[in-house]
Amino acid sequence: MKNEFIHFIHSLQTQICDVLETIDGKAFFRQDVWQHPEGGGGRTHVIEDGNVFEKGGVSTSIVHGKLPEILLDNKVSDGHFTACGISLVIHPVNPFVPTVHANFRYFELYDKMGELKECWFGGGADLTPFYLKESDGSHFHRTFKAACDPFGIELYPLFKKKCDEYFANKHRNNEPRGIGGIFYDYLRPDKEKKIEDLLAFSQSNGNAFLRAYIPLVIKNKDIPYTQAHRDWQAYRRGRYVEFNLIHDRGTLFGIQTNGRTESILISLPPTAKWKYDFHPVPGSPEAQMEEWLKPRDWIDMRSL
Repeated sequence: MKNEFIHFIHSLQTQICDVLETIDGKAFFRQDVWQHPEGGGGRTHVIEDGNVFEKGGVSTSIVHGKLPEILLDNKVSDGHFTACGISLVIHPVNPFVPTVHANFRYFELYDKMGELKECWFGGGADLTPFYLKESDGSHFHRTFKAACDPFGIELYPLFKKKCDEYFANKHRNNEPRGIGGIFYDYLRPDKEKKIEDLLAFSQSNGNAFLRAYIPLVIKNKDIPYTQAHRDWQAYRRGRYVEFNLIHDRGTLFGIQTNGRTESILISLPPTAKWKYDFHPVPGSPEAQMEEWLKPRDWIDMRSL
């Protein structure tokens, strides 16, 4: 299973990078191959200063080592882990193109004798727009609903709710980072679902990423914008930074397991701003964006 998942994430990384380079037309991904101090390593692909993408990272990693004490439980008191996954964050130039994040991962936990004790899948994708049309938000959510539905119609609503709950700045009264998507973790095989089913579920959602995001890039990348639009983008990026550095489990896990700092922090935007007690002008597009951020049903929208 581990080998199948590794093949999948490497293939998906290549596919995503190829598509993004074609759309950008100027910048190319730079590959950075690195080694984990305890074992394994990864490939970080970075794009910067493009026509469309200001900064982006599409990273794969397969690392293993001794499990940090913070992650030990009553099943394993002295264990080792293998973690493999793909993680990406794309920060476009144009404020009318949303920032996007996705990751898909597989984790194995072994006891000190090397026996497999636990395995699980996690992942998801979420959208962080700065300006938004309802139809764009609906397209993103509908695409991932279509990826989830073959495995159970109850999954998209469940994982959409988890995404809304997770990607929020708790220190700012649970202010959402973006308009969500799906988020799942600790999907383990059981009597009802085999591990092959969970792999297929992760592959379905990983393969949905380009269908969910690329149409929004193509549709909005050439919209004219002003410095005021860029200032709002930078302000909202500040909230993105706060979440990633304070709350994000992936960032914390990477640091706790001696991960590569440059690859962990590739998710941060190239520029961001903070303004003291700032509030957008009532009735402005920026104020409307703050309303869109509140968790809502992006599927059953009568106005579309």
